[in-house]
Amino acid sequence: MSTEGLTLEDVRARAKEKLKGFCMVYKDCNGAPSRFCQGQHYGRPLGIGGMGSGASFHNNWLALRKLRLKTKLISEHFEPDTTFSCFGKQLSMPIMAASVAGVNSFGGEKVITEREFCQATVQGCNEAGTIAWRGDTYTYSIDESPGLDAIAQGNNGGVKIIKPRTQQEIIRFFKKAEQRGVSAVGVDIDGCGSYMMRKHNQKVFRKSQADIRELVTSTSLPVVVKGIMCAKDAVLAAGAGVAAIVVSNHGGRVLDSTPGTADILEEIVKAAAASNVMLLADGGIRTGYDVLKMLALGAKAVLVGRDIVRAAVGAGSEGVRLQMEYLQKTLTRAMLMTGCKSLSEISSDIVLRRQPEESQVVED
Repeated sequence: MSTEGLTLEDVRARAKEKLKGFCMVYKDCNGAPSRFCQGQHYGRPLGIGGMGSGASFHNNWLALRKLRLKTKLISEHFEPDTTFSCFGKQLSMPIMAASVAGVNSFGGEKVITEREFCQATVQGCNEAGTIAWRGDTYTYSIDESPGLDAIAQGNNGGVKIIKPRTQQEIIRFFKKAEQRGVSAVGVDIDGCGSYMMRKHNQKVFRKSQADIRELVTSTSLPVVVKGIMCAKDAVLAAGAGVAAIVVSNHGGRVLDSTPGTADILEEIVKAAAASNVMLLADGGIRTGYDVLKMLALGAKAVLVGRDIVRAAVGAGSEGVRLQMEYLQKTLTRAMLMTGCKSLSEISSDIVLRRQPEESQVVED
């Protein structure tokens, strides 16, 4: 497959053809109730949509659409600096690939294997000057972990996230990660509600603060807790000594009717302000403008999931590179227009809030 002269529009068109029956690659991936991917109807596989009615997926999109960016234009000209330091790595942008795993769940296994998907994601992110987070699913084991292997084969590290398996299993993954050039490790605690893990009889568990503290002390690597959606959990995670927290509702894939992450982010930022924990967020991010909104609400960086799946399916590592570069370009443009010379100058005073009409959904 030639990728010479490929554009992001070409990548998305290819992905639409390849993901036929699973994802329509709409112009606006909003998780609306009318969308093909939405809702688990009478036992149909989850696919690329959201759990149950799909409201949590849709709420992520709605939460960001309630925010408007204010222009600030009178000053000397400048070129925005989007560089970001994460777990000892200097990145070109505060944007990373989310820890999506299991392309078979999305119908992607027809055109890309799990190993190819992980390699494409890590390589494409590295080529764009950033890193990929790699996840965990029911097909993974300590001996078969394509995401961990892909990070080891890359040139810039990455973050390995494990489902909330038994403590012993998680620690074994952490120990292996220490030997494979991984930058940080973590657990997506909301994975205790994983549809795919339970469907395939893979046991996952809620984790206590003591459990998290045990994981933190089990490794020399920074430990991340992903899946925080309330202030109390953020305080408990910080108290357990984690290096970072990801505010996330798992892309709306573990519980129906949760708020959007942008709705809850500021509350969690305030709750964790007394700690040194780095706060990140995901959910509904499609452009650099969305990235800027999340940063203005207090996130230090963001993770992007579904668009990376489509990019990798559409054109492998080249598709991922193009997707990440698009996000960086639109973030740079947004920072220029809002008067933010660097990430440290981004604050909540560049956003306005409004209540959108939920029925007013963009359709293709």
